[in-house]
Amino acid sequence: MNKPLRRIAIFCGLLVLALLIRDNYVQYVQADSLRTDSNNRRVAIERYATPRGDIVVDGSPITGATKSTKNGINDFEYKRTYKDGPMWAPVTGYASQAFDASQLEKLDDGILTGNDDRLFFRNTLDMITGKKKQGGNVVTTLNAAAQKAAYEGLLSRGKGAVAAINPQTGAILALASTPSYDPSTFAGTSGSDEKAWNKLQKKNDPDEPMLNRALRETYPPGSTFKVVTAAAALENGLYKSADENTDSPLPYTLPNTTTELKNEGNIPCKNATMRVALKVSCNTVFGKIGADLGTDKMLAEAEKFGFNSEQLTPVRSNASVFPKSMDKPHTALSSIGQFETAATPLQMAMVASAVANNGTLMKPYMVDKLQAPNLDVISQTDPQKMSQPLSQSNAQILQSMMETVVNDPQGTGNKAQISGVTVGGKTGTAQHGVANSEKPYAWFISYAKLPDGSSPVAVAVVVEDGAANRGDITGGGLAAPIARSVMKAVIDSKK
Repeated sequence: MNKPLRRIAIFCGLLVLALLIRDNYVQYVQADSLRTDSNNRRVAIERYATPRGDIVVDGSPITGATKSTKNGINDFEYKRTYKDGPMWAPVTGYASQAFDASQLEKLDDGILTGNDDRLFFRNTLDMITGKKKQGGNVVTTLNAAAQKAAYEGLLSRGKGAVAAINPQTGAILALASTPSYDPSTFAGTSGSDEKAWNKLQKKNDPDEPMLNRALRETYPPGSTFKVVTAAAALENGLYKSADENTDSPLPYTLPNTTTELKNEGNIPCKNATMRVALKVSCNTVFGKIGADLGTDKMLAEAEKFGFNSEQLTPVRSNASVFPKSMDKPHTALSSIGQFETAATPLQMAMVASAVANNGTLMKPYMVDKLQAPNLDVISQTDPQKMSQPLSQSNAQILQSMMETVVNDPQGTGNKAQISGVTVGGKTGTAQHGVANSEKPYAWFISYAKLPDGSSPVAVAVVVEDGAANRGDITGGGLAAPIARSVMKAVIDSKK
C-alpha cells in the first residue's frame, strides 16, 4: 500500500473509532438522561399514556383523568381533570399536555405516572402479567372543609390568601389563593387550551390568577409582626411578663431622627403593658422594643420563626424577609412589620402555630404519604421539629396576650371568637405603596385551643381588598372572620 492510501486508511479508521466511541457514549452514558429529557417527546407520551394517579384530600380524590380527544396530531391517551379546580389549584398545581406541570403535579410526577423507581418491582410484575401500568397517589394533609371555608371567604374579598397549619405536627390544613384558575381548562393540547393558558398569563391578566399567594407572595405583615417582636422582648429578658409597664413615651420619636412614630387613633400607648399594647396595637411600644433590642436580637428571633429561609412543603415557599442590616430607626419600623419586612401567609401561620404549640415550631408539610397503585405506602412524612422560637413559659405569656386581643371588648380581634373555644389572634393593617398611597393589606393571624389544651389549627389570612373603602380596611374587619371560619371548619371536622 502506498503512503497516501495508508494515510487515508488510518484516517478512516480513526473516524470509525470516534463514531464507535460516540455511539457507546450515547447508548450507555447518556441513555438515562436522554430517556428522561423533557424535550424528548416520548417522555410526554409516556406520561399521558395511562391515567395519572390521584391527589387525595380527606380520603377522596380531587383529581381525575379522561380520554384525550383525538384531533389528528394528539398522541396523548389521557388528560388530567380536576374537581373544584380553582379552589385546589394552590395545592395541586397543574398537569398539562402542552404546558408541562407545576407544584405537586410536577414534584410527584413519577408517582402519579407510575414511572418512579420505587414502583419498579410492581411495574415489572404488571409487565409480566400483562397488566397496564398505573399511577400511584399523593395523599395530602389538607382538610377539605377548611380549604372550602378559606376559598369561599376570600372570594368575596377579591385578592388574598389563607394558610392554615396544625401547630402540633406542622401539617398544612388549608392553602387558598384568590383570584385562582381552573387547571382543567388547559390540560390538553387544543386551541382552546392554548387560549385559556394565554389568558391566565400575567401580561394578559394583571391580577395574576396563577400566582400562589399563600406561598409565593410576600407582603408587609404590618402589626401581625408585633407577635414576633413581643417574643423577642420576652426571650431576651427586656420584659419578663405581659403586665409590667413598658418604657414607652408618647409621642415616641424614632432614634436619631425628628420623626414621630404614629399610632392609629387615640389609644392608650404611653408606657402601656405589652398586653395592652398588643390588644390595641401600639406602634410606639413595639417600635421602641425593636429599637431597644437592636437589629441582631430582632433578626435572631425572626429567623427562629423561619424568616429569611425558603420553606419546602414540598412545594417551595418564597423566603420571608427580615432585613439583616439596618439602623435603629429602620429596626423600629421593621419591628412593627413595615420598612422592608415581608412575609408569606404561610410564614405568618408558622408564627401563630409556634406560639400555640408552646414555643415549638414544626416544619410545615402538605404531603402525608405517597401510595403505590395498590395503595401500599411508599413513603410517609413524619412530623419534624424545625426550631424553638420561645420557651414554653414565654409562649404561654404570649398566648395570654393574643387571647386578650380576641376576648377583650377593646381588642381588635373580636370577630374571631368561637363559642366554647379559646382563640388567640393579632390583627394587622399593613401600609402599601409609596408613602402609603395604595390601599393597605388586611391581616389576621390566629390559633384555636380546645378545652383539653390542644391546638388543632393556626391560621394566617391576608386580604388585598381593592373593593373596600380605605377606612374600612382592617385586619379585624376583613381578615378575622375568614380566619374564624377556617378554624371552626377544622374543629367541626374533628367532632
